[in-house]
Amino acid sequence: MDLLIMELLFLNMTIHVNSSHTTINYFIVKGISDVPEMQVPIFLLVFVMYLTTLVGNLTILLLICLDHHLQTPMYFFLGNLSIVDISCCTITLHKILISFLTGDKTISVTECMIQTYMFGSLAGHELFILTVMSYDRYVAVCNPLNYHMVMNRRTCGLLASLCWLLGFVQTIPLVGILSSYLCYTSIEIDHFFCDIVPMMKMACSDTSVLERLFFFQGLFLLTIAPFVLTFMPYVFIIVAIVKIHTSSGRRKAFYTCSSHLTVVVLLYATLASQYLAPNSKGSLSSKKLFALFNTAVVPMLNPLIYSLKNKEVKDAMRRKLSSCNVIISSKCSE
Repeated sequence: MDLLIMELLFLNMTIHVNSSHTTINYFIVKGISDVPEMQVPIFLLVFVMYLTTLVGNLTILLLICLDHHLQTPMYFFLGNLSIVDISCCTITLHKILISFLTGDKTISVTECMIQTYMFGSLAGHELFILTVMSYDRYVAVCNPLNYHMVMNRRTCGLLASLCWLLGFVQTIPLVGILSSYLCYTSIEIDHFFCDIVPMMKMACSDTSVLERLFFFQGLFLLTIAPFVLTFMPYVFIIVAIVKIHTSSGRRKAFYTCSSHLTVVVLLYATLASQYLAPNSKGSLSSKKLFALFNTAVVPMLNPLIYSLKNKEVKDAMRRKLSSCNVIISSKCSE
């Protein structure tokens, strides 16, 4: 079956031989593992994680839209985060699910570039929106009397729009340079989706410009800047919490920030392991696992963290469930 796919692939390719390199129209996405016995467990694991991510994040979005108690700046940004998690998870995991059902692991160069662009944009947006959420928590804890005046609807809309704009703009130069490469050393991408790092390593052209841009942008724009801007408000938040005289007040203030802080730590830890860890012989497999954790596990955990640790979300869920029960009971009585 694999040989047949390979033959069909090469029949449909436009191949121009140049030394040991080829200009191609398609790639083969190898996936998480090459072991045949692992394909079914991997498919089931990814499918369950993807389904859990969809259900969890869609539930958060529905609660925010339907319950007026959750229509506040904090939950407005949380809704944006849920949209990003659903989109990022769908873009990166769909190839694993489709390839298992159809047996086709090929992806066109155009689709691969679109996937690379979308993943990079959504990953950047997630970092930016988490930065904005930390500022929101800072205003809520350190300036509670003016919270709704500072974080008004116009300000929240502008901040969210800026995050989306920065996310989609910052990836354009990287993917623009990557898409200009016409020659690759292999047709196999040793990953489960098209990511810029394995694509860059496969190019037989000079990638020094792209590497420098990727390093500068990844280190400063997507790591140091959002990291500092995300954790800086927590310095002031901690100082403000320490000054609170009552233990219940300190507990309540910390409670409002703990969910967001947990998500931020999880995301930065996985991104650092995925992109900043040194390369080694076993690093490709481990980085694929970190990428799976980043693209599947973290989006799955986000709604659980915010719902299980957040009293307002749990109360909203109880209200909606009880109202549904009332409607069902009234219809049954009729």
